Amino acid sequence: MYNLVLLASRPPDWTHERFIDWWRGEHAELTCRLPGLRSWRHTEVDAALEPRSEGWDGVSVLGFDTAEDLRQALDSPEWAAAVAQVGDMKGRRIVVMGGEREMYAG
Repeated sequence: MYNLVLLASRPPDWTHERFIDWWRGEHAELTCRLPGLRSWRHTEVDAALEPRSEGWDGVSVLGFDTAEDLRQALDSPEWAAAVAQVGDMKGRRIVVMGGEREMYAG
């Protein structure tokens, strides 16, 4: 699996609840249409382990079969629509990509 991992915080004028509802609702409707998307996991952040990790609202992990599949999704009109919907929200985000390796399955 090749993943796009996104860590995000809400716009300053939104509540945490509003941001999560938007992310899992209106924004999810567009995200689920990405070509080649095989899985999507979303974590609502409700606590930070330490002070330097505070200030984030959620994490999304979008899974694709290959890096090329992800690149095609990023070049798609569906991705453009999702980005346009975010617009100038003014939240923060970190976006990284990479291959997944399962390290433990209990």
